[in-house]
Amino acid sequence: MKQFILNWAIMTIAILVVAHFVEGIHYNSLESLVVASLVFGILNLLIRPILIILTLPLTLVTFGLFIFVLNGILFYFVGALVEGIYVDSLMTAVWGALFVSIVSWLLNKMTRPEKHISSKR
Repeated sequence: MKQFILNWAIMTIAILVVAHFVEGIHYNSLESLVVASLVFGILNLLIRPILIILTLPLTLVTFGLFIFVLNGILFYFVGALVEGIYVDSLMTAVWGALFVSIVSWLLNKMTRPEKHISSKR
């Protein structure tokens, strides 16, 4: 449960940061950001794997770059589902999803200790 709340908080902060730096992504309140991060997490958990499998040939042809478009589609969908979050266009959503991934990766690196593999002698 603690890990879930930490991941949720990291995603919320990532979306907040991205909304300040990417033009075309807007929010009304912190509550809408919290709901958007939960919906984005659920979509990434449940729908993204299915979309990746369905679009595997296109992903292979584009050498994996189509994954960015899939993430953008999901981010755009969050903007359509959650009241108070606005994403102006699909291209804005692609950039937003890319930067959310980068920011959340950085925040995860800062909040989680490194796991070192030690060898027994």
